[in-house]
Amino acid sequence: MESNQFGLFATSTAQIHDAPAVGGAVQGVPSIEKITFHLLRMEDGEILDKKVFSNDFVNLTHNMGVFLYDDLLAIVSLRYQTIHILQIRDSGNLVDVRAIGEFCREDDELFLNSNAQHQVPENNVENHMHQGQPNMGNSFLSGIKQRLLSFIFQGIWNEETDDTLRIQRLRNKFYFHFQDYVDLIIWKVQFLDRHHLLIKFGSVDGGVSRNADHHPAFVAVYNMATTEIVSFYQNSADELYMLFEQFGDHFHVTSRNSMYMNFVSSHSNNIHALEQLRSIKDKASNSSQFVKKMLASLPFSCQSQSPSPYFDQSLFRFDDKMAGKKIKLSFFWRRWWQPLYQ
Repeated sequence: MESNQFGLFATSTAQIHDAPAVGGAVQGVPSIEKITFHLLRMEDGEILDKKVFSNDFVNLTHNMGVFLYDDLLAIVSLRYQTIHILQIRDSGNLVDVRAIGEFCREDDELFLNSNAQHQVPENNVENHMHQGQPNMGNSFLSGIKQRLLSFIFQGIWNEETDDTLRIQRLRNKFYFHFQDYVDLIIWKVQFLDRHHLLIKFGSVDGGVSRNADHHPAFVAVYNMATTEIVSFYQNSADELYMLFEQFGDHFHVTSRNSMYMNFVSSHSNNIHALEQLRSIKDKASNSSQFVKKMLASLPFSCQSQSPSPYFDQSLFRFDDKMAGKKIKLSFFWRRWWQPLYQ
């Protein structure tokens, strides 16, 4: 963490690949008997608190399923499609803030259960008491999925003012792909700030695959305060790429106290890096594949950037070239008043 007082570590048992999908779990996602996040005090190594997930799946490889921003921690349960938001207190405690997935607001579950009880027909009360409470998980899509479908529907609806064209567009662009949208699962999450999450959706196969770049994916911005989807793009959309090119630093979210991260070069804050990126794009044989490849890294990992003067493209130009199994890294020093490309 930024204060260097605490360290966060994760341990897990082995994966169970053929685990049955019970209790609302996603079919095809492996299970891990126990995943534990330990909060340690760095001064003496004492474990101050821990968070345990049982019979769940959190992708710990390269921090794929975890994102830390200031004192907020997001953990993605791939198996149960839940984004757990925790806060790390100065006292050394991990406090549950909210869980986004089946429900979005804190009182959603209470509201649904309350309405389910009141809507039971009087002549079925006796049978209802013997059969128990209705299973809300089987009756509704998850809260986050309903938010997503509503946003897609409203976006298509607002594209046209003519009712006939609206119906035609909805049939072709929404209802025809409805099941595809329903089958999407959350792959990865990152904070954009303290209120907004960047969520990556895709197929079940892509979520558990080591090479997910070959699977179709979508990116959404979710407002945790209003529980609304703010925007939604396919990961090959030109509009998303333009946002990534012009405002890339906003995707590399950093702590508000990390002043040194402001000096990391990117194509959004350095003209030389931007020219290099556009040069690569112009040379690409397939523009759509280039865009998809560039956007495949979204959402970013919270530890994906290393601030160093050697990576400041106002001072150095570096070039990676693969020669057999070796990578040649060449740095060219230049004085600040000399043009980069001569």
